[in-house]
Amino acid sequence: MSNQEIAPFRVGHWLPSDQTILENWLETLIKEVDEYKKPLHPVLVEFQALIESNPEIFMDVNQMFTQVPFKLSPLKKPQVKNYEQMLHMMNIIIYRTPEFSWYANKVGLIGFPLNAILDWSMGTPGGFRAFTNDKVNAQLKKILTVWSAFLSSPDSCYVLDATPNKGWFCKDALKVIAEADPFYGQGDDPTDPKENFKYNFQCNQDEEHWGFSSWDDFFTREFNPGIRPVASPDDDSVIVNACESAPYRVAYGVQKRDTFWIKAQPYSLEFMLNNDPLAEQFVGGTIYQAFLSAKSYHRWHSPVNGTIVKVSVVDGTYYSETLAEGFDPAGPNDSQGYITEVATRALIFIQADNPAIGLMCVMPVGMAEVSSCDVTVEAGQLVKKGDQLGTFHFGGSTHCLIFGPQVRLAFDLHGQTPGLNSSNIPLNSEIARVC
Repeated sequence: MSNQEIAPFRVGHWLPSDQTILENWLETLIKEVDEYKKPLHPVLVEFQALIESNPEIFMDVNQMFTQVPFKLSPLKKPQVKNYEQMLHMMNIIIYRTPEFSWYANKVGLIGFPLNAILDWSMGTPGGFRAFTNDKVNAQLKKILTVWSAFLSSPDSCYVLDATPNKGWFCKDALKVIAEADPFYGQGDDPTDPKENFKYNFQCNQDEEHWGFSSWDDFFTREFNPGIRPVASPDDDSVIVNACESAPYRVAYGVQKRDTFWIKAQPYSLEFMLNNDPLAEQFVGGTIYQAFLSAKSYHRWHSPVNGTIVKVSVVDGTYYSETLAEGFDPAGPNDSQGYITEVATRALIFIQADNPAIGLMCVMPVGMAEVSSCDVTVEAGQLVKKGDQLGTFHFGGSTHCLIFGPQVRLAFDLHGQTPGLNSSNIPLNSEIARVC
């Protein structure tokens, strides 16, 4: 059975499942580039120089387009032809905020615009080599940093207001946000999307842009008090959900080192934890992994009561997916086990108050554009279940909770089987209990 048959085409809704919406958006962007090419931003000039001065990178970046097995998309729309066109498309995107796209009265979120540009080429052998190259990833980090600065500026607010068919505050977009969250609360008027948003999230709808200072400020919005209560706050045997997320996998007896790039994508602790000496304490232990949605809450919270032991952020890949998945149209979503070893990620080690848990690790993992892991706690800090640990800027991705071999857990996944077809479990809900 193919991946397309067993899993949603676009996990987490970062790109629309309706291929017509995605391809209509891409076709419009290609036409815009072909009709008018403005001078490249300096960071993209630097990327072009890297490509054209390094023979290996030049070969890989050229091959990742020529190895795509079709010249037109599945719906016979134009495809990205070469790296020059790619650079000019990026040149437009880094001055824009992610927006909703419309086609035939249907709406879809283009939450990963750069991922959309690379959607097919990143799954080729050339793309695999290019996107695991340290120099390429260092340059991609510079590009994403420039874009992130724009998304954190007041100029990015233009797409928030209720602009028909694009604004995040328009009626249809607010309905899409609500429909993506089965736990979405309703305000005094359940039929009013604006009223329901105010009920759920901290905002001031009497102010310009509802009080949000930037698009990033909106996308990292916080729940109102009481919207996600902490399960059993005084019971140290209860572990709560660290992110608003859908269960992807539970793995037991995890190895120190494994061949993580193969089809099953087993975990490899030494690589996941960046060769940290603390990795030894987790060998043979348990990993719970869950993924975030584009339209959901994007902050991380402590799953246990305890003390922060160590924090770090590991630079890694942005658009690498495992070739073991084949030609993956949902990449890197189908590669979520693989990217825990290679992608940009944060490591937050917590010594739980419950000695039956001991040392654990919360590991948020970036995916594509969503790779700004902003840790807001430090070593020595005491945390309670539900206390904030940090956030993904520009959305969310996937994350792991890692436990040592001595920890015996009974998971409560709210009636779901982990996998790409699962749905969100509310933040701060019980997901496991120490046996």
